Formats: sequence, C-alpha cells, structure tokens
Amino acid sequence: MDGILPLWKPKGMTSHDCVFKIRKMLKMKKVGHTGTLDPDVEGVLPICLGRATKIAEYITDAGKEYEGEVTLGYSTTTEDASGDIVETKKIERCISIDEIKTVLQSFKGIIKQTPPMFSAVKVKGKRLYEYARAGITIERPLRNVHIYEINLLDELIKENDGNVSFRFHVHCSKGTYIRTLAVMIGEKLGYPAHMSSLTRTASASITASDCVTFEQLEELIQSGDIIHNIYPLEKGISDLSFFPIDSNLVIKIKNGAVLPKPKNWPDGQVVMAFDGNAFAIYQVHPDDETLIKPVKVLRNE
Repeated sequence: MDGILPLWKPKGMTSHDCVFKIRKMLKMKKVGHTGTLDPDVEGVLPICLGRATKIAEYITDAGKEYEGEVTLGYSTTTEDASGDIVETKKIERCISIDEIKTVLQSFKGIIKQTPPMFSAVKVKGKRLYEYARAGITIERPLRNVHIYEINLLDELIKENDGNVSFRFHVHCSKGTYIRTLAVMIGEKLGYPAHMSSLTRTASASITASDCVTFEQLEELIQSGDIIHNIYPLEKGISDLSFFPIDSNLVIKIKNGAVLPKPKNWPDGQVVMAFDGNAFAIYQVHPDDETLIKPVKVLRNE
C-alpha cells in the first residue's frame, strides 16, 4: 500500500502515537508522519505509507494553515493553555477589531521567532523541552519564518474575567510556532498572551476536508474501502514542477542516471513523470549546469 493517508489527528495524541497506531491498524511497517503536531493540537496530519515515505520531507517542508485563538491577559510557560501562568495583566481598555487587524497584518511577511523552551528544537545536542523540564532556560537561536497570510477569523472579541480572546487564521512556512506568534501578537497589543486553542486546517495540499478520523479509518479498513481514501504520492509533491518524460527515459531514471539538461527546464527541484506517475525528483547538477541529476528516485522497480 503506497500513498498518503490524510489523517485528522485528535487531541491527546502525539504524531508518533498516530504512526504507531496506524502501523498496527494497517499491519505495515513503512509508515511515517509529515511533521510534529503538538498533543494539544488537532487537525491535518498527512501520513505517508510505503513508497510515499520517500516524499514525507516535501510535505513537512511545505506551508501549513491553522485556525487559532489568542487569549490576552496572561502568559504561560508553554505559550499555550497547558502551561503554568507566568505573568498576568488585566485588560482595562477597549481593544478594537481594527487594532487587532492592524497588528495581525504587521506580521505578514518574513519575521523572526525564538523557539519556545517547550519545543523539540535541538540546542547543543538536547531538545529544548528537556532543558525546560529540568528547570533550565538557555539561549535559543532566532529563526526566520514566513507568514504568507494572517487574518481575523470572525469579528468577535470574547471577554472573560478580565481576559480577552479572539480567533485568527494563518498560512505560514515550515518551522513557524503559532504559540510563539500568539505571544508576539499579545506583545504588540501591550499584554501577556498565550495560544488558547489551535487546529491545523491544511498541510501542503492536504486539507481538513480530505481527512479521516481514526474511527472512520477503522470502518474503512473493515469494509475494504481504505484504498479509496489514500492519495497517490504525487499529491504530496504537487507544488513542484512536473516534467513529462517518454518511456525511453523511464529505465534510466529508475536507475538514477545523470542526464543532459532538457530545454525549458524549470527552476528548482523537478518531478520526472511518465503517464502521470512520478519516477524521480531531479535538479541541475551542482558541478555542471548542462546536466541534471536525481535528488530522490521514487520508483525503481
């Protein structure tokens, strides 16, 4: 079984938990996820099966979309609702819809973020959450992330016990911490803040409407209809350019041959496809611009 299973990850499970469970359900070993989704977050988690595990990194590196909620009034150790309260400040002024919209738009483009202490980023050979659990705070490197779009989801501001909450949608690059973004939004509004809820609504070309829950997956396995809910691996690399090849080149490409660069060769990494099937991903040879070489062979049988 090869392809992409579009899973709707439930709250309370890690991405690794989901992979482990799917391995047991499908009785197959070659299963991989496409980027960590925190246990408290639900949403789109594409799972790669069989040969599709070869393109997992491309889905991981692609953009993500989220719907989140920012709560102003207090910050937490984990930057989300699961952490201990660090700082509080009662909201004693009116925060308008227009002010929130202006602040959100100020984050559009390339921004710098400091990864939260409770995260899987490695510093000096250890995960940051390992330092955090030991009560150690260390210096973390700034990283550039790209916010493609960010908007207020609905023009509704909730007030509760001196705190204020509002919901937003964001389309962002790999490596963006929405928890940290919530804190940064709060800072610009003048208040400590945290991310009070989060749902991932898209990962690469996989959206919420594509996904199945574990309950639905169980039913599909029992009915034998699971194959109809698995997307071909080509969907996971659909943001790359596809270059059509003829049958004469298929065997060479399966064997990872270096080839002369064709005319009208697109920029970046390119999918070599025959009859709609992706056989390999190629790029211009780093030592000779008249040649192309394989980055990854996807089909070699």
